[in-house]
Amino acid sequence: MSNRIQPIATAPQLGALLQGTRKTRKLTQAQLGARMGLSQKRVSELELAPGSLSVDQLLDICNQLGLQLSIQPRDEEQQATDSQQADW
Repeated sequence: MSNRIQPIATAPQLGALLQGTRKTRKLTQAQLGARMGLSQKRVSELELAPGSLSVDQLLDICNQLGLQLSIQPRDEEQQATDSQQADW
């Protein structure tokens, strides 16, 4: 996985990033769930509907996948584009 910054503005983008990173790390949903104390089904739900993630779960899944959560202001052009596409 590259070290590039991946901006996330919507829940589906977050789910896709988590799923893609899990697959890149060659982990099954069951393996990731075991590391987090969750069922395979719950990991699937979190990837498909990450809006239901608690902050603790988000930080845990990021840690398990070798990701780092970073929050920063968006530039104005990106904010305008994202506000037209945002679904949450």
